Amino acid sequence: MAVDRLKRLLPRGLLLDLEDRAGAGSVKAFQMVRDYSGLDTKRGRALEGQARFHIWEHAFEDVCALHGGEPLAGAVIPGTTLKVFQPFRRFGGREPGVILGLAAMPERNKLPVKNRSRVAGVTVNFGLTPHFDFDGTGPKIGDIFALFLVARDREQSGKIEEIAIGVIDSLYEQFLFYEPLDKFLSDEADAPETAPPSPPASGRVGLVRLKKKVSPYIPPEVPTQVEDEDGTA
Repeated sequence: MAVDRLKRLLPRGLLLDLEDRAGAGSVKAFQMVRDYSGLDTKRGRALEGQARFHIWEHAFEDVCALHGGEPLAGAVIPGTTLKVFQPFRRFGGREPGVILGLAAMPERNKLPVKNRSRVAGVTVNFGLTPHFDFDGTGPKIGDIFALFLVARDREQSGKIEEIAIGVIDSLYEQFLFYEPLDKFLSDEADAPETAPPSPPASGRVGLVRLKKKVSPYIPPEVPTQVEDEDGTA
């Protein structure tokens, strides 16, 4: 099952380290702008948002490398010709794996801003999205693209409202799976016995929550006009 793979291949230590660095990065961005920018509130909050995301992104690269996450060869989504411009990292070795990205949510359980990198990433989730497949020749699940999602606290600068793990459908319309990080990591006793290539994760076996409405087969396309993340998420 797809959720079992997420819990098996994303190391627990990785997710806890990312959580710690996200919290520390939020505080750092807030204090830096407050103490040194000299800006009014509106401009200060805009600068804080940019600084916060870039600090998170830098930490994401460092932590993923520490836990065995591999950069995408040529910055291209495996099995496609689609390039990415954000530091996605892959876990899973030679088996079907998990490509992990970082994204800021406008608020908890809300899709992050669509950009070229994320639109490219979700194309590998086509096999997770309901569609007509009369002859069994449709795309099969290879890698899964998942996001480490962070929502800032809109009431308190420097604070985080929620951190979650999410999987977005291939058309970038809704979450197929969304779970707050504490819940994602809560059922350690039920983790699978099979050891992954990277340090073992823990978690509960579950099912991807799929859309109720079944749509006809539409090949995934990447709109070229969508710009990539500029750090303002």
